[in-house]
Amino acid sequence: MVNEQALTVSLEEFGLSKYEAQAYVTLISKGTISASELAYYSDLPRTKVYPILLKLEKKKLAIISKSKPITCTPISPEDAFDSIIHEQINKVNAMNTLVSKLKKTSEESRKSRGSEEKRYFQLRANNVINQLHKMIEGSKSSIQISVDQWGLGLLSECKEQLLSVTRRSLDVKLIIPSSLIGTETYRKIPDGIKIRASEVIQNCFIFDETEILIISEENGQGLTFSSTEIFGENQSKLFSNIWRNAIKTECLADMTKSEAQETYKLIKTINENGLTHVLNSAIVSKKSETDLIKLLEKNGINLKTKSLDDIIEIIDAAVQIMCSGHVNFDANTKNITVESKLNSGHSLPWVSILDGYLQKKGYKTRMIFQNNSNKGEKTHIKITKN
Repeated sequence: MVNEQALTVSLEEFGLSKYEAQAYVTLISKGTISASELAYYSDLPRTKVYPILLKLEKKKLAIISKSKPITCTPISPEDAFDSIIHEQINKVNAMNTLVSKLKKTSEESRKSRGSEEKRYFQLRANNVINQLHKMIEGSKSSIQISVDQWGLGLLSECKEQLLSVTRRSLDVKLIIPSSLIGTETYRKIPDGIKIRASEVIQNCFIFDETEILIISEENGQGLTFSSTEIFGENQSKLFSNIWRNAIKTECLADMTKSEAQETYKLIKTINENGLTHVLNSAIVSKKSETDLIKLLEKNGINLKTKSLDDIIEIIDAAVQIMCSGHVNFDANTKNITVESKLNSGHSLPWVSILDGYLQKKGYKTRMIFQNNSNKGEKTHIKITKN
C-alpha cells in the first residue's frame, strides 16, 4: 500500500507547500472530487482549500471547475513532473562529463611534473561517507564545497562533523543549485555554514585548499587528491570565482521551494541583464521603471498577479541579498522605505521594480532618494490610490 504521508513529504522537494502536497496526493488517490470532500479527505482547514486549489491550478497540478459546487481534478503525475525529471537527467549527464574532465586534468597535471609524487586514491562507494567524515573532522582552516542534489544528500549525513568544525570557527562555504533552496536536505545543513546558489555545480570538496574529494553521482565512488599543490590551488581558485558570483540564500531559507526559486530567478535576471536593459530603455522609451517589469515578464516572472505584501517580501529578500538592506512598509502612512547599506545606486533597480509594480496596480507614487556616504542609501516611496 502506498504511504501517502511519505508521498506528501517527497512532493515538498518539488516546491509544494505541506498543504499543497496533501491536497495533490488526495486528488491523485480520489480523482475528481468537490472542494469540501478534498478538505475532508486531506485533513485541510476549510478556509484554506480554495486558495490551495488556486495555487495547484497555477502550478498546473489541478483543474478547477467553473460550475458550482466547485470540483477539482488532478493533472496526471507524468504530465505534471515530466520536465523536472528531464532536468535531473541532464544534470546527471553533466556531472559525468565533469568528473571525466577532472580526471583528465589530474592526469595531465601529474605528467607535467614528471613524477607520481602527487597521487590520487580511488574510494569505493561504501567507503566514501566515512572518508568524508574524516576529511571534515581533520580540516584545519577552511572547507569549500560544491554539490548537486545527490551530493547535498550525502553532506546532510555529516551534520555532526559539520557542527564540530563550525564550533572551531572554520570557514565553511557551500555552493548548491538554486533548485535545492528550501528543500528538506537544505534545511538539514547546520547554521554557521555559508550557503550560496549557482548553476555551476560539481560534487567537489576542498579541505584547507589542498585536500580534495570528488564524488561521482553515477556510481557513488570517490577520488581523493592529497597535497596536490597545483590541482588543489586551481580548484580553490575556481571555487572562489564561482562563489563570488553566486547568490546568497539565507533570506530565501524560510520560503517554499517555488517561492525561493522565483526570487532567485528574479535576482539573477536583474543582476545579469538589469543595467543593460535600463540603459537601452532609457535611450528608447525613457520609461525604465515599467521596462524592468517587462524584462522580468520576458524571463517568465510575472509580478502583476501578486499581492503588495508578496511583492514587499520578494523585494525585501532581494535587497537583503544584493545590498545588505531591507524593505519596510508602513500600512498606516502608506509609506515604503527601501534601505541599502551600499551606495552608488545598488538599491535603485529594486526601487524601480517596486515603483513599476505599484503603477501597474493603479497607485500614484512619489519618491525621495537619500544618499549618505557613511550609512548607505535610502528611498522613500509614498503611495496613494489613483
